[in-house]
Amino acid sequence: MIGRGIRIGRVPLASEKTGNPADQDSAQLRALGYESHFDRTMSKWENFSLGFTYLSPVVGVYTIFASAFAAGGPPMWWTYILVGLGQLMVCLIFGEIVSQFPISGGLYPWARRLVGKRWAWMAGWVYAWALCCTMAGVAMGAAPFLAQLAGLGGTPLATTAIALALIATTTVLNLSGTRLLARVAMFGFVCELVGAVAVGGYLLLFARHQPLKVLVDTSFVHTNGSYWPAFLASSLAAMFCYYGFEACGDVAEETPNASRTIPKAMRMTIYIGGAAASWVCLAFVLAIPDIGAAISGADKDPIATLLRAAMGEAGFRAVIAVVLVSFVSCLLSLQAAASRLLYAYARDQMIFGSKFLSRFSPDHHVPSNALVAMGAIPAAIALCALWLQDAIATIISFAAIGIYIAFQMIVLAALAARIKGWRPAGPFTLRNRGWLVNVLALAYGIGAIVNILWPRSPNDPWYSNYAMIVTTAGVLALGSFYMIVAKPYERGTAPAGDAHLLTPEATR
Repeated sequence: MIGRGIRIGRVPLASEKTGNPADQDSAQLRALGYESHFDRTMSKWENFSLGFTYLSPVVGVYTIFASAFAAGGPPMWWTYILVGLGQLMVCLIFGEIVSQFPISGGLYPWARRLVGKRWAWMAGWVYAWALCCTMAGVAMGAAPFLAQLAGLGGTPLATTAIALALIATTTVLNLSGTRLLARVAMFGFVCELVGAVAVGGYLLLFARHQPLKVLVDTSFVHTNGSYWPAFLASSLAAMFCYYGFEACGDVAEETPNASRTIPKAMRMTIYIGGAAASWVCLAFVLAIPDIGAAISGADKDPIATLLRAAMGEAGFRAVIAVVLVSFVSCLLSLQAAASRLLYAYARDQMIFGSKFLSRFSPDHHVPSNALVAMGAIPAAIALCALWLQDAIATIISFAAIGIYIAFQMIVLAALAARIKGWRPAGPFTLRNRGWLVNVLALAYGIGAIVNILWPRSPNDPWYSNYAMIVTTAGVLALGSFYMIVAKPYERGTAPAGDAHLLTPEATR
């Protein structure tokens, strides 16, 4: 239910009130214009686990390591450090925003308060489709691992069926409520972190084939001059690993004292998730026995090769089991974030079928219809793989660029709000450093978007070389058409574009 006639002014913080903490959180949310029906039982560590399993360093490294290594060779490891620093800037800006506006749905309500309804609608549109493509990609990526573990054939029919089963399973788990979501996310975090530390440590101690100096050796990659184009191409793997922290804010109404808890959880996601990804990647780089074969493509799956050589078949299958847990928990967290985004749209009457999509399960306190919708759409994308195998790869490739574009729409919105006079008024603020961090985050994000979209296969057909640009343009064009024709931003009475009008006394 959306509040009406909300007074623009000081937004009281939960920490400033007295009484029951749950009542304090509810009072803060009412001051922001909303009544919540979520079950606010997700602890800081569980909230962090949601972001960590969405980021899923194991999934990211295992999925894209081979292509990144082939592009940049051993020095590609440094991209994990550089991208991590860039995304930390974005994370800090998001922390300031969610600290003042701890509203479920993340990017959409943040953009709504910072700039206005139209900007928010488009940011949410891009982010929603990126999440759906990511879910389809994660499910399709997990399918071959599960098929291999179960001894099934890796045919398109088998992998698609497994992907659909995984999406259905995570939908059922998410429908069970916040507590189960939090527990599964925590279990996935523990398994993934222990697996990353254990596998990385074992490889570095007992299966290391390369010296540390290989990390600065660019001679393995044959370039026509400068190494930088190869280095930038290899950075795409790290860029795939460093989002997910925003999911902590997607479940803001399910986390007690969200204004203080979520910025911390976001930063922990970057610190711990980035460290885990860097550790695993370092272990893989130094454990590859034949770098030349991995770069040339003669060894098409260097991770499987080195794991089998180091641990034997039994050890390899144990690692694959951990990877599967990571895939499932990642998929669960992605769907939870996507459903809260869709629910936030529907609660503000900003999308077709809002009344249906904003319905809550009275027993489990989750937006059940939004969850089912965010299971059906990725399932439909995955199902297309049976007939459009080349096209599905193009569609799924939109996942990373869509999320980066949506992120930068929020970073730009924060900068625009600062220019209008917004002073972040939550418990977490960057104070005088906010302007500098905001500008650095925007510069990094624009550079990352250009790097992701840059065509790198001039010998391929245009529809392949420019596929990501075409897909991105298509999503933006469809969103603009819907927004112009249906004018969804004209519905609803929730506050919008008022961040610069709110008084900064809430920081005291």
